[in-house]
Parts: sequence; structure tokens; C-alpha cells
Amino acid sequence: MIGTPRVHHRAVDSTNERARELAVRGAPHGTLVTAAEQTAGRGRQGRSWLAPAGDAVLMSVVLRDLDERFPLLPLAAAVAVAEACESLAPVRCEIKWPNDVWIERRKVAGILVEGRPAAGWAVLGVGVNVSSAPAQLGDAAASIGTDVSVESALDAVLDALALWLGKETAQVLDAWRARDALRGEPVRWADGAGVAAGIDDSGSLLVETDAGVVALGAGEVHLQR
Repeated sequence: MIGTPRVHHRAVDSTNERARELAVRGAPHGTLVTAAEQTAGRGRQGRSWLAPAGDAVLMSVVLRDLDERFPLLPLAAAVAVAEACESLAPVRCEIKWPNDVWIERRKVAGILVEGRPAAGWAVLGVGVNVSSAPAQLGDAAASIGTDVSVESALDAVLDALALWLGKETAQVLDAWRARDALRGEPVRWADGAGVAAGIDDSGSLLVETDAGVVALGAGEVHLQR
């Protein structure tokens, strides 16, 4: 089960922080932390996660009994969130490596995985813009649709996560590759630039450069403008 027990906050600094505290104290697999508003939400690479108060899925779930599929957890979660969004509105979702969910090249959802794999647990944080997007982000952000409620979006995300976190590695990779937003696109990162060429079986991003194909296992990649 993913989603029970559930702890809900009207406002909290970060659902991931609260979920981590619960995990350290022995909270069971599937424990869910949600909030109507975050004051210090986090995204990947140490960035802040901005979301409209009361109009976004802000959730973190404790995951235990992690197996060899743990490295692909961010990819499986991205596929799940993309499917959940599509189940709620007539939209098509793509994934920007490794786990930003896009609608028409604008970010609708983000995912952050933190934890202690050696101790057998992780916290999976998900943020989804539901019927509006953060005004501060302008055209860079998207939302699912005006007729969608936060609770219905949360239910859809939980159902999809329960399905995809149990999938085999090959299924996750195939599903992720079918939604790859960067393949064939010119990209840049801190140490170079090239053309995205999909992902390998470890989930690393492959990039064709003048010096050959490189595999990026972590970091931030941007579309070349």
C-alpha cells in the first residue's frame, strides 16, 4: 500500500523533511505526508520548489524494502506521474531527464528522491501543479487543467506509483524512453554540450559529442536555445 498512513499539514516547510523524520523513526512503507502549502519546498540540485498554495499536489512517501531497482526509482516515478496527469485531462506528457514531467515543454511536475538506501529506505517527493502554475515561473510552468481537484490528482498519482514502483526494470526503461523529451535535441551541461541520444540501461543520459558518446549519471541538463 502506498498512501497509508497519511499525515496532512495545512502548511509545512517541506514534505520531504517531515517524511524523512518519520522514516528515521520507523514509519512503515507507504507512509504519506501531504501539505496544502510548502514554505521551503526543495527540488533537484538544491533548487527551491515553487507551487501555488492550495492548488498543487505536494506529497512525500516513505519507501522501504528497496531492491536492485532503486537506481531507477526516479525514472519509474516520472512515468507514473506522467500517466497520472494524462488520466485526469486531455494532455500529453513527456519527461525531461531524469524526472521532470512536461506538458508542451513546460514543467508540470517534479520529483525528488532522498534517503538512505543502505538503511533500506528512501523518501520520494512529488510536486504537481493542478489547476494553476506558479506565477513566478511564467511560461516555464504548466498545470494539468482547471477541472481537476488536488485530491483527485493525488489519488491518481498514488495509484500510478503503486503500479509503476513494482514494474520490472525493462518495463520502466521502455516506458521512460517512450516519453523522452530530450532525445535528438541539442543539450548543454556544466562541462559540455551535444545531442541527447536517449538513456542507457542504468538510466544515465547518453549524449553524442564531438569527442564521442558520453553518459551523464547525474547533474543538470538544459536544452540548447
